[in-house]
Amino acid sequence: MPYIRTTVSKELTEQNKESLKTKLGQAIALIPGKSESWLMLSFEDNTTMYFKGDSSQDFALLQVSIFGSASDAAYDRLTAALCEIVNEELGIDLANIYVKYEEVDHWGWNGSNF
Repeated sequence: MPYIRTTVSKELTEQNKESLKTKLGQAIALIPGKSESWLMLSFEDNTTMYFKGDSSQDFALLQVSIFGSASDAAYDRLTAALCEIVNEELGIDLANIYVKYEEVDHWGWNGSNF
């Protein structure tokens, strides 16, 4: 039950979204037991973002929620992959990308909870 919310300061084209969807779907498998078959994604673009008091560059924040937990090593691998994907697809500098994780104990779907 993973969810990735991608917020960026620049405009995303439909091609950007489709490419990100595909690559994020592949990357989530770096967390054992997670796959694209349960992955939900959302994209927010053209967001005013400041980092270190500066808004003159492009920035990205990826918020990853998963049902259950994962190891530090799995998070390290996923962070590297997510940053690389955003850098390659959108040209956002690695130093301007944050990744935030949330482990969720209770997750609802289809009218009930896991």
